[in-house]
Amino acid sequence: MLHRLSESATLAMSRKSRELSEQGVHVVNLSLGEPDFETPDFIKAAAKEGIDQNYTHYMPVNGYADFRKSIAEKFRRDNGIAYSPEQIVVSTGAKQSIVNVILATVNPGDEVILPAPYWVSYIEMVKMAGATPVVIETSIEDDYKFTPEQLRAHINERTRMLIYSSPCNPSGTVLSEEEIRALADVVAEHPRLLVISDEIYEHINYAGRNFSMAAVDKVYDQVVTVNGVAKGWAMTGWRIGYLGAPLWIAKACTKLQGQFTSGASSIAQRAAKAAVEADPSATHHMRDTFLKRRDLMAALLGEIPGIECNVPEGAFYLFPRVSAYFGKSHGDMEIRNADDLAEYLLGEGHVATVSGAAFGSPDCLRLSYAAAQPDLEEAAKRMKAALAKLA
Repeated sequence: MLHRLSESATLAMSRKSRELSEQGVHVVNLSLGEPDFETPDFIKAAAKEGIDQNYTHYMPVNGYADFRKSIAEKFRRDNGIAYSPEQIVVSTGAKQSIVNVILATVNPGDEVILPAPYWVSYIEMVKMAGATPVVIETSIEDDYKFTPEQLRAHINERTRMLIYSSPCNPSGTVLSEEEIRALADVVAEHPRLLVISDEIYEHINYAGRNFSMAAVDKVYDQVVTVNGVAKGWAMTGWRIGYLGAPLWIAKACTKLQGQFTSGASSIAQRAAKAAVEADPSATHHMRDTFLKRRDLMAALLGEIPGIECNVPEGAFYLFPRVSAYFGKSHGDMEIRNADDLAEYLLGEGHVATVSGAAFGSPDCLRLSYAAAQPDLEEAAKRMKAALAKLA
């Protein structure tokens, strides 16, 4: 089974960037999806308090009861979803939450629908379960959104699951309430179909309040809502994700996790409890900074011939189409695809990006603008110079 899995493209590019940096090369790294803010002080204080209160022993596999109660209240407050604490499972990051659901509900021979572009790990997790990924193609002209008609056309008797993220990694696309309700109408037509709604970028939404499919009553029992504290609260290193799900799925994920990792870090749970209990407005300064960076980077990319870029409404990524450079070359380097272009930009321009091929969109690159303004300006300058050499 392991030979079927690919290395994470984002982690691979970050590794290559780090190796160059260790050789003394100044690389502007736009490859990793990590906020460049520090965890808020009140969250750090909650972690320190947890240590002082001796939260240093084994914890319940699915998370501390009071933390799960806080998460349930967060879902009610922010998303309009009624989950009981028993329907919540805390894991070591949203990544584990997602793979728990897939392994607990998807069997070999099942099909899982992935609208492209999709997060790199979705397709590898589906392979791990022995299932078949079924990709829905989208386009930059439509802001990388998939439609109810496309979803309906890809469902058959083998379809078990749909996985999507909104705001989306890598495109930054945000599905509106109207669009999600229309997709829910299709999901309701197929009672066997389960949905994973990945909402880890919930608080980095420039369009307003995020809408969750599980808030649509008629599909409540078909939807698993995955979230966490990494992106919106600048807590990537704390490794806390969580899910809200129909009770049977929550129990299945707890059983599975009990054999893999048991509970997530006790101290990190105390910190994350403070985050989910806080008013989301505490994250707005980070969101507003990301918005300014999005506008800056979109404008800078718009000045580079051959790069086509939409303006997404969430997350901290741009996902430009770069196929105009395919078939060009510089020296011994021929650009056949986005993989080659990402390698070229790293080697020639010393800018780390990620090929869209890993996200199911081989004509694109993913650029993270979770970096300081001077770094973004320098990255765009280097990219423009490097790309101008291609002929």
